[in-house]
Amino acid sequence: MGETEDNGQSLDFGRGSLRSRDHGPVALDLDLDADRLREECGIFGIFGHPDAAAITALGLHALQHRGQEAAGIVTFDGQRFNSERRLGLVGDHFSKASAIERLPGESAIGHVRYSTTGETILRNVQPLFAELNAGGFAIAHNGNLTNGLTLRHDLVQGGAIYQSTSDTEAILHLVSRSRRPRLVDRFVEALRSIEGAYALIALSNKKLIGARDPLGIRPLVLGELDGRYILASETCALDIIGAHFVRDIGNGEIVVISGEGIESLRPFPPRPVRPCIFEYIYFARPDSIVHGKSVYNVRKMMGAELAREAPVEADVVVPVPDSGVPAALGFAQHSGVPFELGIIRNHYVGRTFIQPFQSVRELGVRLKHSANRAVVAGKRIVLIDDSIVRGTTSVKIVQMMREAGAREVHFRISSPPITHPDYYGIDTPERDKLLAATHTLGEMRAYIGCDSLAFLSVDGIYRAMGEKGRDPVRPQYTDHCFTGDYPTHLTDTGGDTKAQLSLLAEAS
Repeated sequence: MGETEDNGQSLDFGRGSLRSRDHGPVALDLDLDADRLREECGIFGIFGHPDAAAITALGLHALQHRGQEAAGIVTFDGQRFNSERRLGLVGDHFSKASAIERLPGESAIGHVRYSTTGETILRNVQPLFAELNAGGFAIAHNGNLTNGLTLRHDLVQGGAIYQSTSDTEAILHLVSRSRRPRLVDRFVEALRSIEGAYALIALSNKKLIGARDPLGIRPLVLGELDGRYILASETCALDIIGAHFVRDIGNGEIVVISGEGIESLRPFPPRPVRPCIFEYIYFARPDSIVHGKSVYNVRKMMGAELAREAPVEADVVVPVPDSGVPAALGFAQHSGVPFELGIIRNHYVGRTFIQPFQSVRELGVRLKHSANRAVVAGKRIVLIDDSIVRGTTSVKIVQMMREAGAREVHFRISSPPITHPDYYGIDTPERDKLLAATHTLGEMRAYIGCDSLAFLSVDGIYRAMGEKGRDPVRPQYTDHCFTGDYPTHLTDTGGDTKAQLSLLAEAS
């Protein structure tokens, strides 16, 4: 299969630890990404193109922001399936001709991973592949199954032999056990057994299949290149290869692409679409179009709404790079306060560059982010960021601005407070680790050390999306991190789901 040996090693992102503001300076490399929300993957697939593997690698490059721990591609060459799965970035493994040559075939699917279920070891890297009685079958998954643990328990009790700790593997077992005559019918039957959020791309020896959960929580789009169809998590993956956007895959829709064309199936009862609002706040690339809305423009509108709701007298608006930039532009344009790059990001520092040099780390060298003292010194600044999770990153940012000479530091967040964990594919900590779930606004301000703190309201974020506000009866988006309104059944959450998943991974 062309896979490297599974050595059981996991990646270390060097998150480090943060000392309290009351106990001396922060001795870290000021990696402002250390306390971000993360999503576990992006997916891409193409059917019937002679350059399928190379195109898939390019598509995954465009989706790299959705997962940086691992990447994989599976192709079918008319005789056999070929798989390359690697830990690390797409460019580390799929940018050379030799890698593409090991992946012959005119159909391919690919995956970039950030894990929320299962460890980062090779056997968890997707696409997952299995030989079924109907032939080979590969699958790539973006999302999270909220009954994945329950399914795993039942399947193992029934004799299933799992090869990974990923919830995605349950789908392979369910397809395998179905007695339906057609593969597509087996796939549909498998989907009837799963809960949660998912966008799926599967590859058989004759078909490319895409599916989206009944609420459309996770995104999936259809594109076309040279008369061949493409499935991808975001439109930016179509842009990089010069493909044309055709349409969004509908919520609850299954599309089947074959040599005969494309077929659309709607096997689930119709439900109103509720896409994840965090795609607009943070996850999607700014140049993507999600459900007909420009992510960049929506983020600017979030900043403008924030300026309306929480104005402040200041000299300069400073974004927290890079995700805070569009919202900061919107805030500046609405408020009339000048926009400046008060924090400079070094894009050429690898994530492992300083790990061998602990003595350098302890000096607090600013390798990835540094203050632009000429912009900050003596100024009243407004920092714009997209979210606060644990708050540790926010402490570092404010301290960096103080050390650069800022006279006042006001913090504005272009989303509501995150008060509830996610179970649909966003890596959030348990609720007692979420700063907004355990602290009042005043306590958060004191902890972060800023002069003032404000968040965009829930209705404000809906106005930025072009709505009048949040419909309390039928919410337009999946927004449970702010409201606690989970749109699906949470079978596995009788206790701490993430702790259960951790124990499961340790036991496997």
